[in-house]
This record gives sequence, C-alpha cells and structure tokens, in this order.
Amino acid sequence: MHVVPGLKVLYFGTPVVLISSRNPDGSANLAPMSSAWWLGQTAVLGLGNTSQTTENLRRYGECVLNLVPSGLVAEVDRIALTTGAPQVPPRKLTQGYRHVADKFAEAGLTGQPSDLVRPPRVAECPIQLECRVTAAHPIGTPDPWGTAFHVDVLRTHVEQDLLIPGTAYVDPHRWDPLIMKFCDFFGGGTNVHPSRLATGWKMPVADIARG
Repeated sequence: MHVVPGLKVLYFGTPVVLISSRNPDGSANLAPMSSAWWLGQTAVLGLGNTSQTTENLRRYGECVLNLVPSGLVAEVDRIALTTGAPQVPPRKLTQGYRHVADKFAEAGLTGQPSDLVRPPRVAECPIQLECRVTAAHPIGTPDPWGTAFHVDVLRTHVEQDLLIPGTAYVDPHRWDPLIMKFCDFFGGGTNVHPSRLATGWKMPVADIARG
C-alpha cells in the first residue's frame, strides 16, 4: 500500500563528490556534496546559495569534481559540517556548522595541481574531473535558495587500476563510490559510517534490524 508521507528529504542516493574550488584570497576550498549527476561530458551540480563553493563557482567559473570511494568516508565526514565562508550563515550555525579555512588539512587529504584549472585535485580520490562552469540556473521560487550549475568536464584523471585493461572505461566491479542516501553514507550497499550531516539535520534513525 502506498501512502503520502510528504517527504522532507529527496536524497534517494547519489555519489558523494568533493568539490575543490578557489577562494577569493587564492586559497583552496573543499566541499562535500551529493547533488550531482552526469550526461555525456557535462555535469549538473546542485548547491545552496549560502555555500562558499557557490560563490567561488560564480566568481571563477571552474572547479574539480573529486569522486569519493567508500574508503574515504571518514575523511569526508570530518568536513561535513564545515564551511569555507568566514561568516557562517545563521541556518548553518543552528545545524552545527563551523568555519574552517583549510579543509584539506581538516580532512587529512592532499592537494595536487590540476592541468587545466586553478583549483587543486584531491590526490586520494581515484577519479578527478577538471571542470569549467558553462551555465547557472536558480533553484526555488519566488526566492531562489540554490543554484544548478552546468559544468563541462575538460579532463579526467583515473587511477589505472580502475580501468578495464586496454580501454578508456571504468570497471564498475572495481569502482566502489561513496553514496549518500537520505543523509547517510553507503558503500557496496552497506551503511559504512555515521553521518554528522544527518545529525545536524536531525534525520531520524531507521531500525536496521527490521529486515
């Protein structure tokens, strides 16, 4: 039987991406997000308008999408409730966010130079996509609260072990992306780590023993 619960969150399951971008002072920002999808050589990114990443993408028009394997869940979670914005927006303050200037250091991750854009790549991520912003569309009416960015992928970097030998295709049996479903982290179909974001958003905890 179907019911009409009025779902508060529609994060049914998307890959976690660490977006690296450039701050106005030239430093690197790093932000986890899970509202991303791809079509051809284009990605669409959904970001809130109070995000430092949103400001950076509007200002400089470039970023790196670092696709996260499930094994990096702890590193991602360390910066889940942080922001690169010096002034933390009130709504984020109530959710437990705090300002962190160097998120690479906070997460324990390593920056490495990109080839075609200024923001660095995340060395620990086995798939990295250098991108340029081509369009931005407001989300929400009458007062937009977010932005959908279209970015073109300029160059991909992939760990050789992930490729099907002799091809330019990723082996889906070797690639285990970190997935966020309803603010919880999953890898290989298993809940792999508690989520600070779920705590900050006051998400209810399911009874996993019901199965």
